[in-house]
Amino acid sequence: MTDKEERRGDQVVGLLLAAGGGRRLGGRPKALLAHRGRPLVEHAVGVLRAAGCARVHVVLGAAADLVRERARLDGCVIVTNPQWEQGMGTSLRAGLGSLAGTGARAALVCLVDQPGIGPEAVGRVLAARVDASSLVSAAYDGVRGHPVLLGAAHWAGVAATATGDRGARAYLREHAEAVTLVECADVARPFDIDTPDDLTYLE
Repeated sequence: MTDKEERRGDQVVGLLLAAGGGRRLGGRPKALLAHRGRPLVEHAVGVLRAAGCARVHVVLGAAADLVRERARLDGCVIVTNPQWEQGMGTSLRAGLGSLAGTGARAALVCLVDQPGIGPEAVGRVLAARVDASSLVSAAYDGVRGHPVLLGAAHWAGVAATATGDRGARAYLREHAEAVTLVECADVARPFDIDTPDDLTYLE
């Protein structure tokens, strides 16, 4: 990693949304699904770090105490979202709120249930222009997806529009002309682990 990449990784905080209760998975918290022999949340933190995020904030909700007990999240800032059942928007707001006073210029938002998105795709988004005004999104065959990099100047606006399970979607749609898309379809698969059939994606 070059000095420039190290500075970029320090300016950006990895923000992992891992609070979901897995309603369509029979109430199995997504953070604790097994992937490569470890909890999925642990894998996702590793992806962020391998991509260059020196600092990682993890938003927990469903079975938060159990996740803390079972997953190795050393060095992460753990953010507990007591409103996780109201949707991903509450986790995004909680995560962005935890960044106050950190000096970060941007947040790189990832979802815990997308193990098909690895360090190469995350690193591409991180390598884009990073400053307080940045809006950068991975794209898959031209369709916007995750991860998403949100410059600090946008955090308040994103938080104000993050409701239900929409996260930053509404804000990004309203500011589409300002979003830099980074194509990642050649290095990642953006599937979600939502239903029992999706469990076949886990190793």
